[in-house]
Amino acid sequence: MPTGGPLVVQWRAIELVPFQAGAIHPVSVEAENAGSAPWRSVGPDNGVFLAYHWLDERGNAIVWDGERTPLERVVEPGAALQQVMFVRGPIPPGRYRLAVDLVVEQRFWLTELGNDALERDVDVARRDASGARTFFADGAEPAVDWEERARALHEEGYSAVGGAVDLDGGPFRRPPAELAPYSPGGGRHPRFPRPLVCPSLLPPLEPNDEVAGLPAYRPQGYEPWMFDARLVIKLRAR
Repeated sequence: MPTGGPLVVQWRAIELVPFQAGAIHPVSVEAENAGSAPWRSVGPDNGVFLAYHWLDERGNAIVWDGERTPLERVVEPGAALQQVMFVRGPIPPGRYRLAVDLVVEQRFWLTELGNDALERDVDVARRDASGARTFFADGAEPAVDWEERARALHEEGYSAVGGAVDLDGGPFRRPPAELAPYSPGGGRHPRFPRPLVCPSLLPPLEPNDEVAGLPAYRPQGYEPWMFDARLVIKLRAR
């Protein structure tokens, strides 16, 4: 830890809860402002924020830019702050090291100035998939392994899961152009640039879009999601 300077943090305590992959968890931390400059969060993207990194057993960053939590109040030099921050579990489940840090948004992390992060080893469990809901359209026939594959992806940490659509339109009918990107074949695509069709969603997520008249979920916010073309739904022509 730096012996002096405007931005110096001295971590005092942390209270962890059991972590699940991909899920948000409250973590209580206590930190002292041991520097000469006050800490303050200014709006959604300016000032000082509580945040974190997820590291592997060798200290390599698995997740560097953890979600931000604004400070509840201004922390003057010599004062301490105890508050809850929100941490999303890493994907997939496993053994990780949580490193709590402060970030001056769009500028630097305090660890980059020589401060120590507040580090703890954490066992991250599978995500609870018991509340998952599927939103199939009328006439949709999921493959026999659809639900098993979808559940496995939820347990890996993804809150929204979707896959391919095989349209049985008969020999003289072309499938809607909107469904062309959802043709079976291929594998996982965590950056699929389209809504998930006939998705499986964990609460409180609900379908918020539609594609060719089918219920769909357009990813939004920071909830992790996955498209897997091995999840195939056969759709009869209507």
